[in-house]
Amino acid sequence: MAEATQNELGARPPAAAWRLFVPKLFTVLREGYGFHDLRSDAIAGVTVAIVALPLAMALAIASGATPDKGLLTAVIAGFLISALGGSRFQIGGPTGAFVVVVFNVIQRHGYDGLVLATLMAGAFLVVAGIARLGTWIKYIPGPVVTGFTAGIAVIIFSSQVKDLLGLSIEKVPAGFIEQWEALWNARATLNVSALVVTFSALVVIVGLRRYAPKLPAFLIVVVTASLAVYALHLPLETIGSKFGGISSSLPMPSLPVITLAKLRDLLPSAFTIAFLAGVESLLSAVVADGMTGRRHRSNCELVAQGVANMASAFFGGMPATGAIARTATNIKSGARSPVAGMLHAAFVLLFMLLLAPLAVFVPLASLGAVLVIVAWNMSEIHKFRRLMRAPFGDRVVLVLTFGLTVLVDLTVAIEVGVVLAAILFMHRMAELVSVQQGIQLIEEDADDFEEPHTQYSQRANLPDGVEVYELRGPLFFGSAGRLSDVLDNIVVSPRVFILRMREVPMIDATGAAALGEFVQQCRSRKISVIASGIRPSLKTVLTSMGFESDQPNLRFADNFEAALVLAQHAH
Repeated sequence: MAEATQNELGARPPAAAWRLFVPKLFTVLREGYGFHDLRSDAIAGVTVAIVALPLAMALAIASGATPDKGLLTAVIAGFLISALGGSRFQIGGPTGAFVVVVFNVIQRHGYDGLVLATLMAGAFLVVAGIARLGTWIKYIPGPVVTGFTAGIAVIIFSSQVKDLLGLSIEKVPAGFIEQWEALWNARATLNVSALVVTFSALVVIVGLRRYAPKLPAFLIVVVTASLAVYALHLPLETIGSKFGGISSSLPMPSLPVITLAKLRDLLPSAFTIAFLAGVESLLSAVVADGMTGRRHRSNCELVAQGVANMASAFFGGMPATGAIARTATNIKSGARSPVAGMLHAAFVLLFMLLLAPLAVFVPLASLGAVLVIVAWNMSEIHKFRRLMRAPFGDRVVLVLTFGLTVLVDLTVAIEVGVVLAAILFMHRMAELVSVQQGIQLIEEDADDFEEPHTQYSQRANLPDGVEVYELRGPLFFGSAGRLSDVLDNIVVSPRVFILRMREVPMIDATGAAALGEFVQQCRSRKISVIASGIRPSLKTVLTSMGFESDQPNLRFADNFEAALVLAQHAH
């Protein structure tokens, strides 16, 4: 009887629970893996390794570490994230999201402190995965994510100005304001050669990305700049002059001295690293799903991220997570399975073992130019501008999170942003209840026992090629993720999709963004979307965010009957 009750409630059978943590690599091998798959994965692995090489070194330097730490992280963590993760295409390694927190930890606690914080963060991620917190990513509001990501981009750019201009500063301060004061005071030490290399590198990267996007722009720029420094004897700071080169071997695993006081001091930084690793890895997995039509296992992914970060710490590496740009490159290069990510790590290791002595000629100005492009991509200006047209409360969350990230602290920014977004949501719900009774966050069962046939069936008179879906309740940052599942459950794509929104009382910026992505997915499948019964207040929000101009395949109807008429005449 108890088993029947559980099944009626939709509980997952106990035997299926362990499947949530089975790596995708196992699934791929069970499906069958042949030579053609290996060849495709090898090509993708080489391509991603070429992209990852300069990025790993540049991100490590920007974080206050040595370039070999970035390469080491790409090898150890990159291999384990692919081998144990819940995504077929995830590429792991150091990313720009960690630059700020890693730099601050090294400044305050030394590199041993970073190793210990990374180890703690890995343990937190494993616990989060086992506790099945992977699906909670949908509760992180869009303005918070965009705000702190844009803030990190500004900080990365600020940290690279010294190398971009070749300024002579013994130690760049950690604070944003203090950094620019030090840069201004050192303006007389501008190095013209560094400025020329920086400008040339940026022009080449932008030009190659526009006219030859398949070429590895970052690697071409770094190699060309290194050859120029060697041949012309340019007076520039290089990896060799600043760090003495790159180690050509893997270190033995070890642990720093662990004390209770250190654990307590590093706890906030460890939580921040774990949060960033969890958020970025799952966002990257979602992007990969959208590009390939596959589905990742979020909790398995968190466990893999945790194991990878602990392993990276054991070998003296840095924090790692899923890298969105490298994952997208992996997919575009024809990857078939996680083997591509594992091979990417192997190729990076091969570089460390064979070509490390040549890295001494790499000028820091060229790596700074690479990071400028990384920062620009991270800033997501288009999302920032779109959110600035959102309702006032969402704009406050966005700007405040951005400002606190740049001027105060990343941890504070995230905490304040999430708390403010939650308060804003509660305020909107309170206003909603005061205006209209009967709207509930958790929908109760409808009482249709007395009149079971009075309700109008929305599928009774649907024309051929028309599909309908009804949304109920507020479309906010906690529920917006469910909208992306709608198209996945449709076997045959319709020509018209009617989205009934008469019972959607509120929409926030994240919900609007999710709706926009849904409409874009329909547009890619040549499906017209008709939103019916949408409230005037919601339509005002969508119009202010550019929906009517940015979404040509979206039309509005006053009610469901009017939507059916529009659907009959749609092409």
